[in-house]
Amino acid sequence: MTITKKVTFIAKQDGIETMKKLLSAMVVPSKAEEGCIFYEIFQCKDRPEKFFAVETWRDEAALGGHKASEHYKIYKSSYEQYCEDKYSDELEVLG
Repeated sequence: MTITKKVTFIAKQDGIETMKKLLSAMVVPSKAEEGCIFYEIFQCKDRPEKFFAVETWRDEAALGGHKASEHYKIYKSSYEQYCEDKYSDELEVLG
């Protein structure tokens, strides 16, 4: 069963550009991972401090592999000082 998540990040005002770089750096290596179906980062046009990671994984094992990856570890150890808030929603495809 696939897993789709939307992770919302609210960057601190002085951390917007750094968050943009950190999150953008996740796209290419995440898409190359086994079990990644979709992975994109979005930035709100009218609220540049607000970012979304939308990702779909084949299953829990693929998501677990992602969380064990080197690029995830780099992001995880770096983002908090630039981020004011972060929350996640698990999504269900309708239709």
